[in-house]
Amino acid sequence: MTGQDPMSAVQIDTTRPHPARMYDWYLGGKDNYPVDEEMGRQMLTLDPRVPVMARVNRAFMQRATRWLARDGVRQFLDIGTGIPTEPNLHQVAQETAPGARVVYCDNDPIVLAHAAALLRGTDEGATEYLQADVRDPDAILEGAKKVLDFTRPVALSLIALLHFVSGEDGAHDLVRRLLAELPPGSYLVMTHATADFTPEESTAATEKLRAAGVTLALRSREEFTRFFDGLDLVEPGVEVPHHWHPELGEPVPGQDDGVIPGYGAVGRKA
Repeated sequence: MTGQDPMSAVQIDTTRPHPARMYDWYLGGKDNYPVDEEMGRQMLTLDPRVPVMARVNRAFMQRATRWLARDGVRQFLDIGTGIPTEPNLHQVAQETAPGARVVYCDNDPIVLAHAAALLRGTDEGATEYLQADVRDPDAILEGAKKVLDFTRPVALSLIALLHFVSGEDGAHDLVRRLLAELPPGSYLVMTHATADFTPEESTAATEKLRAAGVTLALRSREEFTRFFDGLDLVEPGVEVPHHWHPELGEPVPGQDDGVIPGYGAVGRKA
């Protein structure tokens, strides 16, 4: 990441929305474009609590990372990183374990443009950024192995990502492929949107995003749980995200004012 302008080698498509930039807009960031804001506002007409959902997912990541670091995990592979919003995963992990090593990965060039913010970790630890798509697990694994020791446990973090990967793209197979390379004692950390609680709004959101070229593959509790097949679920198992170990972080304002249409869980590879 040194010695070059990261923007010089990337092309940012501003003609259609991108999930990472929409997420940034929901969180109040400025690294998004009019097309992202326009689609974000359309989502708000369907459910005005979407920004709360974005913050709830972010808070889940922080609590899960804190739990894992306290449990002894020292390596993290975060796919679908998004535009940096502090505290980032490495900041949470290295607060508990200064020697923690973190690899971030995203497919939006604008995240690459801000990757320097993701690389400011402790001197004892390590952070790196990969520009790659979750649909190319081999490229991710090859890059991650340059920083992480795959003979020791790794926490695979997929926060608010897989609902943008269709069944046709083999979402469950992609997760299995990534987990297959990780040693025993590794973890899968995931949140995922669902239509279980808001079927009408979810159908409308899926159609609006599809028309804009964005896949939204909402999955049921059963389909979400399948990602953890063969893993030992950490208590309390599959939950709406803000009910997973709430004692490990501060509540998100508004999280209890209505339904959060998603699931979160952490599972350990035996």
